[in-house]
Amino acid sequence: MDYYETGRLIYENAFAQPSDLTDWIMEGSPVTSFPQWCLRLENGIDSTVGQAANYDMWCPQIFPSDIVVRWSFRPIQEPGLAMFWLRANGRDGKDLFNETLAQRTGQYRQYFDGDINAFHASYFRRKQPDERRFHTCNLRKSKGFHLVAQGADPIPSVDSVDGWYDIEVAAVGSHVRFSVDGLVIYEWNDDGIQFGPALEQPGYIGFRQMAPLIAEYKNLTIHEAHFVKEAL
Repeated sequence: MDYYETGRLIYENAFAQPSDLTDWIMEGSPVTSFPQWCLRLENGIDSTVGQAANYDMWCPQIFPSDIVVRWSFRPIQEPGLAMFWLRANGRDGKDLFNETLAQRTGQYRQYFDGDINAFHASYFRRKQPDERRFHTCNLRKSKGFHLVAQGADPIPSVDSVDGWYDIEVAAVGSHVRFSVDGLVIYEWNDDGIQFGPALEQPGYIGFRQMAPLIAEYKNLTIHEAHFVKEAL
């Protein structure tokens, strides 16, 4: 039995056409297209420049702290890396898009060692040689580069991809769970001590890609979540 139940739908986005991204906030230089009614993301700056080619996109809406987020993912070209941001906020009680925060342009250090707090779940990690040799999904907590949970990544390399992979991230109270196609990859409880105060407040969600990954997304949904029992 899950320790949470899924509540009402509070946001959905098919990622099927340009108008679906009208209000989304882009950091860096992503190139978006919509082949076959899904969102394709790729870098607009040559990957040889390094971190400057990476990018993030944020939903402009603040979500409750306890949510279940689902979307479908399909990698098209590797290497690269995909990442999801959860409960993201500016530090010191500021909004994530407060103009007094340091500028963000897609370079990773601006996010994990900048003016924001967030969880970030990385998956399809195929950027570096060691990531291509041994595939894992990671959960990190920021500010800081704290690796707090890790599990094996079941998504195959591009040459073996067969269709879409359904990803779910659930954050309920101090618990975070990451699943692919219904398989739980990791779950973690934030004790609020080991890696700083617990991130349990409402916040923003977003997506990140590291160049030269090309990947597709569709059918984003966000539901409220509620505890039904304490997690084991």
